[in-house]
Amino acid sequence: MPGQLEAIIYKRGSLQLLDQLKLPLASVYIDIKDCQAAWVAIKEMQVRGAPAIAITAALALAVELVSAQGKALTDAPSAVDFINKKLDYLVTSRPTAVNLMEAVNRLKAVAAHTAAGSVQDVVNGVVESAEAMLEEDLASNRQLGQYGCQALLDAVGKPSLRVLTHCNTGSLATAGYGTALGVV
Repeated sequence: MPGQLEAIIYKRGSLQLLDQLKLPLASVYIDIKDCQAAWVAIKEMQVRGAPAIAITAALALAVELVSAQGKALTDAPSAVDFINKKLDYLVTSRPTAVNLMEAVNRLKAVAAHTAAGSVQDVVNGVVESAEAMLEEDLASNRQLGQYGCQALLDAVGKPSLRVLTHCNTGSLATAGYGTALGVV
């Protein structure tokens, strides 16, 4: 969507987050090079919104795995252990965040499922799963927006209406489109 504010900018091996503490006066992006940087961004509320927090954690792990490949990860069991420890650490940034826990559980399951393979199998499985979370969030938010918009228009029986929302449910709170604000 042209002109849309991007809170999460990701390409394999690189993650940048819009520092929401600087808004609305400045749009400053911070580099998230590893799980520790993501932990700080989540804890300090530089990233907000349940979906955005979960995706930040997942993508930070993906970035760290891409940079760690061939270094500390010598076999599949050590890769699974590394991943589980990083995910457990990320949960401590916001222990009550349901979306974060769901993302952690999903990535742990992928790591466990690929553990019988090589280090590369484990890393690729987790990285691809984290990247899929990003795409799935964008797709589900767009679909939710289409359904919700049509439902609102059908309910009022007019071609347009005004909607007031008081919650961070837009592109800042998700992977980039928004939940309730996506409807608007």
